[in-house]
Amino acid sequence: MKFIQSENEGSVLKITLNRPDKFNSFNREMALELQLALDKGAVDKTIRAIYITGEGKAFCAGQDLSEAMDANGPGIERIVREHYNPIILKIRNMDKPVVCGVNGVAAGAGANIALACDIVIASTSALFIQAFSKIGLIPDSGGTFFLPRLIGFGKASALMMLGDKVSANDAEKMGMIYKVVEDEKLQIEGFETAKKLADMPTKGIGFTKKLLNQSMHNPLLEQLEYEADMQVHAASTYDYNEGVSAFLEKRKPNFKGE
Repeated sequence: MKFIQSENEGSVLKITLNRPDKFNSFNREMALELQLALDKGAVDKTIRAIYITGEGKAFCAGQDLSEAMDANGPGIERIVREHYNPIILKIRNMDKPVVCGVNGVAAGAGANIALACDIVIASTSALFIQAFSKIGLIPDSGGTFFLPRLIGFGKASALMMLGDKVSANDAEKMGMIYKVVEDEKLQIEGFETAKKLADMPTKGIGFTKKLLNQSMHNPLLEQLEYEADMQVHAASTYDYNEGVSAFLEKRKPNFKGE
């Protein structure tokens, strides 16, 4: 692939946005390549976690506006429906945990792709920007869905309308992301987080992800019933039996994601 690096590192698939001369902004080819990389991670049984990061100084500056304005380009509707919507759905519908290491500016669709991931770790120099309002657009890539749920309606409304830059430290304080680490430690910390997840009972983690997705919509009674169903499934896995056996036998468990 030209604009996406994808490599298996043990049980983790590392995906790197690789258009650094354009601050990893998306064109059609890059968006479709990312979809292919996510599909690869979803179906490869040797992969148990995904780690997404960016090459160079930025994580992702969002959409390449020269493509968006190109009369011969895909156009805004295709960009949203064919590029970004599938990326968000692939991240959220994947049974495997997805960790994002935000290594610099995450703007527009770049910010919202990061926020769709299960765990977001950012470098101290990272910035999150809902840049859409500055050019007369609305937040896409799930921004209007995830951001209010992460930080609250009022805060999300202000950030989306004003387009303020949010530092990594402020993002952590408001609950937008999980953790901030020093710039030079980001890639180690981000990958190690994905590796830690990959070594855990990922079948149960996948069920947890499904429950979190449903909690966005379900009333309490339906969520309780769904929890009961998922707990029955979790209790029937190899990893559950291995975890309990290891606990009783006072040894380290060997989880398989089965």
